[in-house]
Amino acid sequence: MWWFQQGLSFLPSALVIWTAAAFIFSYITAITLHHVDPVLPYISDTGTVAPEKCLFGAMLNIAAVLCVATIYVRYKQVQALNPEENRIIRLNKAGLVLGLLSCLGLSIVANFQKTTFFAIHVCGAVLTFGMGSLYMFVQTILSYQMQPKIHGKQVFWIRLLLVIWCGVSAFSMLTCSSLLYHGSFGIDIVEKLHWSPKDKGYVLHMITTAAEWSMSFSFFGFFLTYIRDFQKISLRVEANLHGLTLYDTAPCPINNERTRLLPRDL
Repeated sequence: MWWFQQGLSFLPSALVIWTAAAFIFSYITAITLHHVDPVLPYISDTGTVAPEKCLFGAMLNIAAVLCVATIYVRYKQVQALNPEENRIIRLNKAGLVLGLLSCLGLSIVANFQKTTFFAIHVCGAVLTFGMGSLYMFVQTILSYQMQPKIHGKQVFWIRLLLVIWCGVSAFSMLTCSSLLYHGSFGIDIVEKLHWSPKDKGYVLHMITTAAEWSMSFSFFGFFLTYIRDFQKISLRVEANLHGLTLYDTAPCPINNERTRLLPRDL
């Protein structure tokens, strides 16, 4: 059995591979058509102009669905491993909410381009990166709470390093983007897709875009740490039938049917 066939480990793998593919395909299309500069454009700039914006939006919407599934499975796994730890239960629920808000933001970013709906796009980016960073932080705390009983210390330290990486990238991006958009660097910065080293604010722009890509890579790395955990979990659906037909008749007792989604249970 291959590693991605064990449990639900294919979920975080598919999430990272699919999202990375969305970035790569839209980037290649955008630079091939000369819609953006090859050197460190904003991620969303590679999905601003047709046809790449269609590809970018469609693929990120699927990525958002994969992210919801991954976050939910992680929530159910922590819940099953710690059924009586009140502190962990509260943190786990908070992580679920933060993760789902981050997924919502990803879908908003995918469907509302920066040059058309700037305010909505920024709100989506704040949800994606802001709530996503908090989600990573909460999951790292959960990893600390569960080691060494549930898993080893190595997992916690890896996730902690990724959270620090994400935090440094987020601080750099927030600081430089604030200076860039509130400074005297022209009125077309929002719609500007091509930058020259001679342009005002070029250095701030490059630091912001580099930090954005760096933050995305930290997200990828964090979700990849779920692969080993997800190898030890599977889910199943239980169908409860209340009658032998679908007519409006009085229910009659029948045996319940259980259908496994995957061959192994938790």
